[in-house]
Amino acid sequence: MHFVSEVISQLFEWIQSLGYIGIMIGLMIEVIPSEIVLAYGGFLVSQEQINYFGAVLFGTVGGVIAQIFVYWIGRYGGRPVLEKYGKYIFIKKKHIDHSEQWFEKYGTGVIFTARFIPVVRHAISVPAGISRMPLGKFTFLTTLAVIPWSALFVYLGMNLGSRWETIDEVAAQYTRELILGALAIIIVYFLFKWYKSKKKGSAV
Repeated sequence: MHFVSEVISQLFEWIQSLGYIGIMIGLMIEVIPSEIVLAYGGFLVSQEQINYFGAVLFGTVGGVIAQIFVYWIGRYGGRPVLEKYGKYIFIKKKHIDHSEQWFEKYGTGVIFTARFIPVVRHAISVPAGISRMPLGKFTFLTTLAVIPWSALFVYLGMNLGSRWETIDEVAAQYTRELILGALAIIIVYFLFKWYKSKKKGSAV
């Protein structure tokens, strides 16, 4: 455990030394959960080492690239590759199972809303890649979801300052609201699809 703590500590020092680029790369490689990297970015903002909008911008770019990487693995490697190596980027078999169920049930529109749902959000890019969802559409919906996520955690980290490591406790109330909002959007989206298919069926 001491070795792991030492490695993580060195990673944060590395992120600090690289500033914006460090935040972007930290999110791209996903060795540390995105919310922690972003919160640390917020801490750097509070120390006036970087600015808020720059941290959000590079956090968004890094987060999107990370998901495109998972998308490509799903598209060209398929599920077997993710089941074997996904653990290295915090994706487990149960995550893939849930994400595939969501994707089959709600379609491509879930790429946006699922980013705010625990368990599903890390692996939703897998079925998108396997189903060969258009990369442009995937990137657009992913970016729309990553922007508020990055903005929130950088903001919280900025306000926490030296207490940024307590991000999990503080963020709980905010992520709960995001989850409820995402679920509401999914319900509306599902009802819209149901109404559209019903209307199409009655017109035949």
